[in-house]
Amino acid sequence: MRVFFSVGEPSGDLHGANLIAELRRLTARATGLARAGGSVHPTEDEREPAFEAVGFGGPRMAAAGCDLLQDMTELAVMGLFPALAKLPRFFELRDRAVNYFREQRPDAVVLIDYPGFNWHIARAAKEADIPVFYYGLPQLWAWAPWRVRKVRELVDHALVKLPFEERWFRDRGCNATYVGHPYFDELRSQRLDHPFLDRLAMQRGRLVTILPGSRTEEVKSNLPQLLKAGAIAQREVAGVRLVVASYNERQAALARRIIERSSAAAEVYVGHTPELIMSAKACLACSGSVSLELLFHAKPSVILYRVPWWTYAVVRRLLKVRYITLVNLLATDQIYADADHPAPYNRNEAGHEQVLMPEYPTWRDRSPDLASHVIEWLTDESARQLAIAGLAELRDRVAQGGASAKAAEYIVRHINLPEPHTLPIVAASQPAAYRKAS
Repeated sequence: MRVFFSVGEPSGDLHGANLIAELRRLTARATGLARAGGSVHPTEDEREPAFEAVGFGGPRMAAAGCDLLQDMTELAVMGLFPALAKLPRFFELRDRAVNYFREQRPDAVVLIDYPGFNWHIARAAKEADIPVFYYGLPQLWAWAPWRVRKVRELVDHALVKLPFEERWFRDRGCNATYVGHPYFDELRSQRLDHPFLDRLAMQRGRLVTILPGSRTEEVKSNLPQLLKAGAIAQREVAGVRLVVASYNERQAALARRIIERSSAAAEVYVGHTPELIMSAKACLACSGSVSLELLFHAKPSVILYRVPWWTYAVVRRLLKVRYITLVNLLATDQIYADADHPAPYNRNEAGHEQVLMPEYPTWRDRSPDLASHVIEWLTDESARQLAIAGLAELRDRVAQGGASAKAAEYIVRHINLPEPHTLPIVAASQPAAYRKAS
């Protein structure tokens, strides 16, 4: 079985690697069972790998055995103008995929996130009559519901990450199945660096961890305000230590340059995000999948997402949901806004009681607001424990894991290849805990 992957973001690279590992395990098992019932001397064809992964991805997928045609994490962009600058390269990669489909004809195409580019890959696969699986669709329900027609037209199997998404896509004519969020699989398998944790614990002070995002543009946009909020906390609360979790060495160097221009005293670490989250009393974070990691560790956190004013104005008019943070959407029983253009979160207004992570999508300087939450958690232990309890309750409901295995089982079952008869059928129903929310 040969599967072509198209993955663009660092988080998608992680999910793709876990999915590849599960597909390899399932197909190897299927091949082993098939051989057990046949000849003890496999033919040359039977000695071929049971599963091959090829396509566009990142270093984690390469480590999992994917034959990369392009490392797409090098092309991850944020914003209109950076994307336009790289359009010729994206068109070149699309043409490369078209040629691969024509010459090699994989058994399936699996897309993960990255909709701008992946819609073109999906169309190329459909034109080549290759089944398309989309693992983790873009959040069309939040800001662009009219684009669901692309899912109906180009995607054969939509494997969704959030419980309310299955019904939303099915109600609009898409073949959608809820498998769970793959990020929880990674979090459950994490191995922490305990010597590093011990070193952090030996240092004096109250640790506040800053998570500025995995994309360079996010770091440039959000880290200055996160540091400014941290500096306010340092002035108001004695013994506050700020640490920045960087995705790679290049972004760590950028973070250090931004710190030099700020009034905050902060250290930068690469490759220790779980440990920095676990050791923190509270966190300041850029909006993204990291909110799920903060949920997993039940860590009191405030979320920022800073964009240019014109982007903010457009997005606020398009946004259909009450919140931008996944954790808050999972916690609320009112996902969709009552008004066409919902007002942003305001801690002083009624109606936001279910918000577990205060969030500030903004183009303004909201550092005093960010700092106010951190200061409260550092100076009022009862408030911090209340935040922890709310996060832990939600984590116990949603962070069960198993998405990678369910998605792999679904893909193997629907590619029409031999499979072990012991594989369970992937249920298309939603957990009872979410029926109200959907």
